Formats: sequence, structure tokens, C-alpha cells
Amino acid sequence: MSAFSIPLSGLEASSSSLNVIANNLANLNTDGYKNETLNFGDIFNQMQGTSGNGDPIQTGSGVQVAGTTANFADGTVNSTGVSSNLALQGNGFFVVQNGSGTDYTRSGDFTVNSSGQLTTQSGELVMGYPATNGVVSTSEALAPISVNQATTIPGVATTSFQMNTNLDSSAGVGGTFSSPITVYDSLGTAQTLTVNYTNTSPNNWSYTVTLPASATGGTGSPTTVSSGTLAFNSSGQLTSPSGSVTGIKVSGLADGAADLNLTWNLNGAGGNPTITQQNSASATATANQNGYGVGTLTNYSVLPDGTVQGQFSNQQTLALGQVAVASFANAQGLTQTGSNDYQGSFASGAAVVGTAGTGGNGSIKGGAVEESNVDLSTEFSTMIVAQQNYEANAKALTTLNQISQATIQMMT
Repeated sequence: MSAFSIPLSGLEASSSSLNVIANNLANLNTDGYKNETLNFGDIFNQMQGTSGNGDPIQTGSGVQVAGTTANFADGTVNSTGVSSNLALQGNGFFVVQNGSGTDYTRSGDFTVNSSGQLTTQSGELVMGYPATNGVVSTSEALAPISVNQATTIPGVATTSFQMNTNLDSSAGVGGTFSSPITVYDSLGTAQTLTVNYTNTSPNNWSYTVTLPASATGGTGSPTTVSSGTLAFNSSGQLTSPSGSVTGIKVSGLADGAADLNLTWNLNGAGGNPTITQQNSASATATANQNGYGVGTLTNYSVLPDGTVQGQFSNQQTLALGQVAVASFANAQGLTQTGSNDYQGSFASGAAVVGTAGTGGNGSIKGGAVEESNVDLSTEFSTMIVAQQNYEANAKALTTLNQISQATIQMMT
């Protein structure tokens, strides 16, 4: 009897539904996995004419699998504290590359390979926009994101320095105070300048800025690179010079670096002098300058827009690159390839590659992974329905079998 095919199609459809549910449950703890639902469609057999009132008489032939729908809703974000882990929240996919081409994934449990590149657990390279001297260029072609610990940045020569210093107003004529500060030359070498103060009369001091003789390949007494006088009013506020001391030049450095041309800023951010004369022990509270030495990468973090910020041993922070994010016109049209990866297809449309937080793309949370969005209770409920559907179709098949047996017995 041809009617056997109808409950058999129901059994097959129910079995397929149970397989999808089982796959969802199996991936309950798979980072970035998206829950799937099986969709069914009826099988139309034929139209056998019309009824007395003109309505069509249509006969179906069972059920078939019409497709699957992936639920791309965000999964729970789990903070791992691992810098290479990334969680994408909102629309989009990470772009990864293997030997055969480009894939897309939501699984951000990335790691670092022996070359210092971000990779998936299966070894695919995480792609993004490169950075040059800390500046990301989104107009360049995608490249692997590198967080190699051997990455270094060159030093930057100091051009200005500032010291928050108090000179003791009770110091007698001839009283002295010295305050050193470390600056950097064009090769990133640390050089030590010393500002020496000498009281010349009430409210007046002279100063010299010196450099060790060894810094210029010499011996003996320090080399004076700048000198001048400081004048204070009766309240201990600096009146002269005002603003800054310019033209402090350090020449002939022994390491071959370019000459240093320095400015000594005497005013703070609010315009108030940073050198005072009060009845308190001479001391320098803070000293700062704008140069730094050569730095090596010590750590990194990922910002919400996907920028990978490297922290270096010289206390500098520079961008190492920016993780790319791809979106599709129809994400349901993506083809699964295993290992949490998808590939574009004619149905999905071409990938639109950009950055997180732009063009409708979601944001990235560094040091975290997006967990599976499978809901355990929902899957169990769906499983019960699929099981009952299977049992109902099995009962229909048994009934048809009993009918066919009874028909055969009538003919014998």
C-alpha cells in the first residue's frame, strides 16, 4: 500500500528532528555554537478533482525536511581573563583563514601560535587590519593579527621636561639643592640630567643643568648644558623666568644619538609655576618628561571596537591591529563546515567586512568567550514533542500494517 510512505516520512522527519535536538544538546558547552531548529514542509501528491461546491480535492503524501534555522541570538558572555579570547556581541562573525580560504566563526576561544599570531583552536588565523606605528589602517588588506612578545617599538627622544620642586626659603646664601631627571635620546638611551640650584640672595636662586661627562665620552666634572637664574616674590611664587626655559641643547652624545633640544616647562596644566620657594625642605615631588626608551611587548588587550592594544615595557600603549568583523545579508544562508566555522554562499550573499561597532556590527569583549545559546529546558521540551510525533507515526504505521494483514487474510 502506498499509504505506508506517509507514516514512514513522518518517522524519518521525527528522527531528523531528534538528531538536530541531540546535536544541540551535544554542543551545549561549545563556545559560539548557535542553536538550530528543523523546519518541515508537506509533500503534495496530487489533486483529484473538485468537490461538489468546486473546492479542490488535494491529497498529501507525508512530510519532508524543508530546512534548518539557526538562532543567531547572543550567547552568555563568560569572562576568562585570557587576553586572546574574544566574545562578539551583536551582529557579525570573526574572519578566520585556513590553507584553503576564508571562513567565519562566532567562537572566540582564540589562542596564540608559535609565531605570536591569534588563531582558532583548529589553527586558523584570525584576520584583521594591520597597524603601523600604532595607527590602524582599515583601507589595507586583511592580515593575521600578531601579538608576538618579541615585538618592540623604538625609543622617542625627549623634547620637554617638568619638575615640581620646592626650594627651601630658609636656606642661606650658598645653599644648594640638586634634582636629577632621566631623559631619552633618539636611540632610546636613558640620559641623566641634573638641575642644580644655588641660593644667591633672598628670593633669588641660580641654576645649572648638567650632564655626566661620560655621556659625551669625557671624564671629570659634569658638563653644563644650560644655566640661569630664578626669582620669587614674597609669597614664594616664581616670577622669572615665566613659562619655560628653551634652548637646552645636549650635543655630542657618546652613543651616537642626535642632539637633544629640550624645553624645561615651568608652568603646570593650570598655568601655575611648578617651582616654588617655601619654608620647607627642598624637594622634588614629581618629575616627568615626554620621551621613552625602546620597549618590548609585555601584554595586550582588545577594545570594544576590536583594536588590539599592546602594552610595552616602556609604559607605552600602541595599537597592534584591529580585529575584522564580517556580516551577511542573509546569515541563514551560510554553510556550516564544522569546527564552529561557516562559509559564505550564494544564499547568504557576499561578506561585508568591517570593524566592530560600525555598519550594524556588534561589539567585542576582550578576555571573554561567547558561550553556546542552546537552552536546555527548551531542547527537552522539543524532544518530548518530537518523541510523541515519532510514536504517533509509528502507531499509524502499525495500524496500516494491521489493515494490510487483515486484507490479505480476506483474500486467502
